[in-house]
Amino acid sequence: MLGALSDSYGRRPVLLIGFSGLAISFLSTALVQSMSVLIIIRLVGGAMQANLSVANAYVADITPPEQRAKRFGMLGAIFGVGFILGPVMGGLLGAVNLRLPFAVAGSLALLNLIYGFFVLPESLPPERRHHFSLRTANTFSVVRRLTELKGVGSLAIVLGLCGLAQFMLYTSWVLYTTFKFGWGPMENGLSLAAVGLTGALVQGVLLGRLLERFSARRLAVLGLVSATVAYALFGAATQSWMMYAIIFANLLGSTVAPSFQSIISSAADDRSQGKVMGAVSGINSLTAVVAPLLSAPLLTVVSHLPKGDWRIGAPFYFCALLQACGLLLTFLYFRSSRHPPA
Repeated sequence: MLGALSDSYGRRPVLLIGFSGLAISFLSTALVQSMSVLIIIRLVGGAMQANLSVANAYVADITPPEQRAKRFGMLGAIFGVGFILGPVMGGLLGAVNLRLPFAVAGSLALLNLIYGFFVLPESLPPERRHHFSLRTANTFSVVRRLTELKGVGSLAIVLGLCGLAQFMLYTSWVLYTTFKFGWGPMENGLSLAAVGLTGALVQGVLLGRLLERFSARRLAVLGLVSATVAYALFGAATQSWMMYAIIFANLLGSTVAPSFQSIISSAADDRSQGKVMGAVSGINSLTAVVAPLLSAPLLTVVSHLPKGDWRIGAPFYFCALLQACGLLLTFLYFRSSRHPPA
């Protein structure tokens, strides 16, 4: 809905509303005393965090198609920096007071709102906007339209498979490393910081150079190959240091998301970037709902096994299978596509 609203009313007001809602969500979480109220607040916070699709559409508005993969990579790199600093700040502040991280996060969101209000210009001129329709502004309708998008529609399935694998990794990482290696909060925090560091390095520094040598399509395939192998190795690792080695070896895995975003964005017209990027975010959000329902039962089945047992890696083997299916579909699609999008 936010992506479609931004196509109609512009990116800037929708982004500012999102920043406001996110600040209220975090600050309310710092004060809440009831579980039922907390759930309501988290629902509101999740809705406001959906403005990531609008940020992607903003990038598409101000970037020529041939440079979008690089720009989407830069946006991903900033998230990587946040992924490095966030767990560290949360851990340090949470050790002082459990509510303090949410208060600080809400304050940062307010600073973001102030910056956006006074500095951020509008990227979508009135002549490129179109009427908002509530009937078509829902995830399933827009995702269906994404599958029909000329030139790249079937890649929506690949996005779903990759997103499901990624969120299964996020939801099972801490429990998996605890079961298999006996890691605690410190070790898990450092490993997640390593993931963020790798993503920031690749998307912020190396992606532009890689795109000079490889097309976005070829980079997407190479990234899927790297990610498939990495997931399988995560599950098979027998020593804790191997996890770090795999994280840093899987450099190309961080190129998959910006490559696909670039390909899909370039296939959409200038009047529907918000809706299309919203569909991409909608697919990711749906997989984030499904992922815990799959990873938790898999971990439950293997949680009784002794530390170091290779079978504890069952969630990651399943992730590798998802990535391999995505790789196969991508390869077949690119091979059969005679006229790639601009």
